[in-house]
Amino acid sequence: MSGDRPDVSDDGDAPQSRYDQARYVENGEYEPLLSEKDRTRVKIGGDDADTDGSPLPDDLTRDSLELPELSEPELARHYTRLSQMIYGIDSGPYPLGSCTMKYNPKFTEDVATLPAAAVHPDRTEASVQGTLELLYRLQDYLGRIGGMDAVTLQPPAGAAGEFVGIRVAAAYHEHNDEGHRDEVIVPESAHGTNFASAALGGYDVVSLPSDDDGRVDLEALEAALSEDTAALMLTNPNTLGLFERDITTIADMVHEAGGLLYYDGANLNALLGRARPGDMGFDVMHYNVHKTFATPHGGGGPGAGPVGVVSDLAPFLPAPRVRERAAESTAEDPVYERFDPEHTIGKVHGFDGNWLVLLKAFAYIARLGDEGLADASASAVLNANYLAERIEYDVPYGPFHHEFVASAGEQDAADVAKRMLDYGVHPPTTKWPEIVPEALMTEPTEVESKDTLDRLAAAFNAVAGEDDDALETAPERTTARRIDQTTAARTPRLAWQALEDDA
Repeated sequence: MSGDRPDVSDDGDAPQSRYDQARYVENGEYEPLLSEKDRTRVKIGGDDADTDGSPLPDDLTRDSLELPELSEPELARHYTRLSQMIYGIDSGPYPLGSCTMKYNPKFTEDVATLPAAAVHPDRTEASVQGTLELLYRLQDYLGRIGGMDAVTLQPPAGAAGEFVGIRVAAAYHEHNDEGHRDEVIVPESAHGTNFASAALGGYDVVSLPSDDDGRVDLEALEAALSEDTAALMLTNPNTLGLFERDITTIADMVHEAGGLLYYDGANLNALLGRARPGDMGFDVMHYNVHKTFATPHGGGGPGAGPVGVVSDLAPFLPAPRVRERAAESTAEDPVYERFDPEHTIGKVHGFDGNWLVLLKAFAYIARLGDEGLADASASAVLNANYLAERIEYDVPYGPFHHEFVASAGEQDAADVAKRMLDYGVHPPTTKWPEIVPEALMTEPTEVESKDTLDRLAAAFNAVAGEDDDALETAPERTTARRIDQTTAARTPRLAWQALEDDA
């Protein structure tokens, strides 16, 4: 197929439909910022304002500002254009491997905007009993889902949850006079944050190779374990989408060496309602509510990465947690309170965590229930295996759970990703894990229909048959075209600069 006709069919065979993303350009630039559309200078405080009495130096004070003065239609059109120039999960499939970009159901947004959800964190416990009950029940939900005895809701993201889990493990070892343990073992196929969290927690990182089947190499693990081992961080299923069949053996090996087994919850979506990390022998885990329980991905904004632990580690969790106040509670009328665990590592976030994100996760879990969560994981596994069978790229390993990793072969995986954008679908994660050459890590999640999966397969297969000219100039039908990655890396623009005035 030539580079000027990127089309995708609905049946995965003959490409037919056409995709073009909106592109608004003014004076050679993309849709300008509001401050670039109008620069009306406004007197601060009006004409009678007096800034002479300011305690700040003269060079830090101003008596006027450039503020955009735009009509409501101009403002509405600006934001509408921006919404048309981006691609998100509401636009189409988003099979970004290991990121679990599932659709965010709008009912959870409705719940988060209820007036009762607007709770000031400094209100007294007596006046927010409903809020505390919800947090208590969410702790319970997550504990039962993961097979953990205690849960903290404080960490504001998955990576923050990892760091908290590592610090809890460190506190546990210190408390038991095992502070000499200074190594954390991390499989080579693990998420990059595992290596970073362990290092940030003060540990030396020991990389663990995979065996020929893409799973943990037990002989290598035995060689890596020692009296210095604090923990093994593991994702199950792993980033290849493969379940660690020897997980109970792995748990026994780690525990016999005196270490703890840490579960990276990034891939928990594959196990919901069907298997629990706690039952496999894991001692501590974090949950990615944006991946597993359909809250929005933060993009640098608010998230949540709760951490669950077995009973021996519960005294070290961050403060505060929520519990029933035993002296005043009855079965019919429970009373809830915040408390600090006995040997807490302290606070890792303000108040109770990111409340509205946690509220959305609670609403999602409560709406689906046990049966719905199990159905979600079953559909996630089915969708991944179906798509893996439909695409023409080589897919090593398998069968899979929630995701798979294909190889682009002689094509450059980054070029494949850019070209897929021209077909109106988001590409998979590329170049990782490195144990698959030119990796295309793909995770369609449970939300996509068979028709959408067929459209994804058609995009994969169309790109697989294209020549280098089409790949190396892509994308051609998106708002933003191919950038000069070398220049961007060597001379990045890290701050906004105003456009030069034509005058």
